[in-house]
Amino acid sequence: MSNVKTEIAELVAKKVKITDAQALQAVEVVLNYVEKKLPPHIGSKLDAILAGNIDLSDGVGLDDAAGLLGGLLSGDKK
Repeated sequence: MSNVKTEIAELVAKKVKITDAQALQAVEVVLNYVEKKLPPHIGSKLDAILAGNIDLSDGVGLDDAAGLLGGLLSGDKK
């Protein structure tokens, strides 16, 4: 499992007050769903980010990524 998934799961666990194991399971379900809904060329980028193959230290943090994913999941077209 990647460090990014673990970090997201830790944020989820703290935010909604569930166990780390429950949060990790929820994150995996959501990420699998999102990956299936994305066009293949974007889904592969998500895989690369989650695998730690893309450096997020350029100012794109987990909060930004979470906001982007939230927009994708909600159907927000902004």
